[in-house]
Amino acid sequence: MVKAIYPGSFDPVTYGHLDIIERASRVVDELVIGVLVNSAKKPLFSREERVELIRETTREFPNVTVQTFEGLTIDFARQNQARLIIRGLRAVTDFESEMQIAQTNHSIDPDIDTMFFTTSLEYAFLSSTIAKEVAYFGSDVSKLVPPVVEDAFRKKYDQ
Repeated sequence: MVKAIYPGSFDPVTYGHLDIIERASRVVDELVIGVLVNSAKKPLFSREERVELIRETTREFPNVTVQTFEGLTIDFARQNQARLIIRGLRAVTDFESEMQIAQTNHSIDPDIDTMFFTTSLEYAFLSSTIAKEVAYFGSDVSKLVPPVVEDAFRKKYDQ
C-alpha cells in the first residue's frame, strides 16, 4: 500500500490544489492532506475553516483524508507512515525551492521520497494569494476556487 501526504497551508484550497489532489489520489492508495499551521503567518481562514473547506471539496475521493500539523513536513510524513510527499509545481520558479526542500527531507529520512506533479496548464498561474486578492476586490473567483470557497470568501469579505 502506498501512502502519501500532500502538505500546504491551503489558505484557501483552489482548483490548482484540487487538480493535484485528484491526480495524486489516483496514483496512491491513501492521500493525507496536511494543513500546515504556521504561527509566523496570519492566514485568512482559521485552521478549522481550511480543514473543512478541503473536506468539503474532496468528499468524492474516498482515499483522501485531512489533518493539520505543525513543524517539519518530514515529521508529519513519519507520523502518518507515509513514504511519499506530494508537491505541486506551477512554474520553473517553484522547482528550485521545492527541489531544495525535497533534498533536505530526503537527507533527514532517505526512506521518504517526494513526488512532483506539474499543475495542469489551466491552473499554472493560480495561487491562494491570487484567489484571495481577486475575492477581496469583489471580482468573480468561480474559475479559481470551488463554490464552497466562494461562499467562504463572501462571508469573510461581507460581499
